[in-house]
Amino acid sequence: MNFLEERLKEYGTQIDQALISYLPGEDCLQKSVMQAMKYSAMAGGKRIRPVLTMEFCRQCGGEAEDALPFACAVEMIHSYSLIHDDLPCMDDDDMRRGKPSCHVQFGEAMALLAGDGLLTLAFGTLAKADAKKVGSEQIARAVGVLAEAAGVCGMIGGQVIDLESEGQPVDLDHIRQMHALKTGALIKASTQLGVLAGRGSEDQLALAQQYAEKIGLAFQIVDDMLDVTSSPEVLGKPVGSDRENEKTTFVTLLGLSEAQAEVKRLSSQAKGILDAWGTSDRFLYEVTDMLANRQK
Repeated sequence: MNFLEERLKEYGTQIDQALISYLPGEDCLQKSVMQAMKYSAMAGGKRIRPVLTMEFCRQCGGEAEDALPFACAVEMIHSYSLIHDDLPCMDDDDMRRGKPSCHVQFGEAMALLAGDGLLTLAFGTLAKADAKKVGSEQIARAVGVLAEAAGVCGMIGGQVIDLESEGQPVDLDHIRQMHALKTGALIKASTQLGVLAGRGSEDQLALAQQYAEKIGLAFQIVDDMLDVTSSPEVLGKPVGSDRENEKTTFVTLLGLSEAQAEVKRLSSQAKGILDAWGTSDRFLYEVTDMLANRQK
């Protein structure tokens, strides 16, 4: 196991243990929705968003573990968004992370409620951060950052653009704007919350946002490429859905070759921002390469 894999495993274990502790326990009277929430939140995945939160906290001189409430809140928002994205009224996908989607496993109504449950639980989890370690002002700012990133001016707004764009002619600027909100907003919030948890400076907050904007866009372009080139067995979710839903993507506008070149450009720019940060730790550089070269 190399350096990158070791730290990802370490963070992943901490995140999973913390998520379990924050999710409703067996004493929850509404066991059906609790089971659906746990099914989706604990289904695995890359955990890249909470990892970024913990690592940026560490990069700012904080203890990565102190950022766990922030990191778990981000992952809860992400999990809720996947549940709702998969619903028949949205992307209508039956598989997620190699398993039946939440609505297939538990029914549409329960999936909707499970997503709502994770969304609301996220903000309750933020409130459980230790103010003595993180700072009460930072917790308050984190609530605002996450609410904006997840809301109509962020992730939800991006989904609205996505829905309204199906079957419509759109250009590259339109696609960039959509994914800056639908995918990028939460990735950016992940880095921002990490800086806040580590009590970083405003300059560090700005650099973290710039870095996230680059890797967020690269992440989405790779997603578009994998929807064309990969298989359900590798990805753990359906492929070809963009074409079936008549969605314009980076691949349909740029072609595979130019899309790959754009990922390389964005990754290089992200590393330049890390250079400006001044870190001597290679972890974020390797995370940047991992996201650009991922196969699932």
